[in-house]
Amino acid sequence: MTTDSSDHRPTEDEQTDRTEFVRDRYAEIASAESDCCGGSADVGDPDGRSRDLGYDDDDLDEAPDGSNLGLGCGNPVALANLEPGETVLDLGSGGGFDCFLAAREVGPEGRVIGVDMTPEMLDRARENARESDIENVEFRLGEIEHLPVADETVDAIISNCVINLSDAKRRVLAEAYRVLAPGGRLSISDLVATDPLPDAVRTDPTLVSGCVGGAAPIERYESWLADLGFQRIDVTVDGEWDASYDGEPLPIVSARIEAVKPA
Repeated sequence: MTTDSSDHRPTEDEQTDRTEFVRDRYAEIASAESDCCGGSADVGDPDGRSRDLGYDDDDLDEAPDGSNLGLGCGNPVALANLEPGETVLDLGSGGGFDCFLAAREVGPEGRVIGVDMTPEMLDRARENARESDIENVEFRLGEIEHLPVADETVDAIISNCVINLSDAKRRVLAEAYRVLAPGGRLSISDLVATDPLPDAVRTDPTLVSGCVGGAAPIERYESWLADLGFQRIDVTVDGEWDASYDGEPLPIVSARIEAVKPA
């Protein structure tokens, strides 16, 4: 895994350790439905958290039981304005919640692909799909820095509080550009930083796996997207995020990150 330019550049061993820590943490979440990111909903109440983030009761009722783990920081499915027949890719699909909602939007002629690096999450998502007879969704094992998806085959990419977990965010966005068809769009909900984070926060594996330590500055996302060739770039802050370190609040906000690959 390559790293992004920052004040602290993780060594190869540090990157491997952090990736394994994140994978183990999400394997635990998949098995125990425990909490990841901080938020306003009570721990253990994924539906309550999702309502706070903009999902409605129909979303919660129609998604398979057990697919919503309450891990997000926004609603990228609503952001993407999906159309029937489109192909959608979810980066870090977890239990499949957003994939199943996207499948409803694109209909039987559309297709949704979820990619996740945690086998336990994939097992859970695939079981949810089988039990619900949802046939236009598939889940693939892979890292978002190296997507198991062919070039220019995807109409829309969604992701919900996942890219912050990567040490190679520019690489993730480059992969997104590669697999998007001309005119395809990026619709991401994620946590970003409004000011630089302390080194102690950015290097703490627990805070990284908690979706906070890896939050990148807004201007860096804008720069990465522009350098890669994306157009109509828009990073919009949704609201402050409840995150602190050593008793002090951290400059973390939830944001919508949107961009389009030129037609």
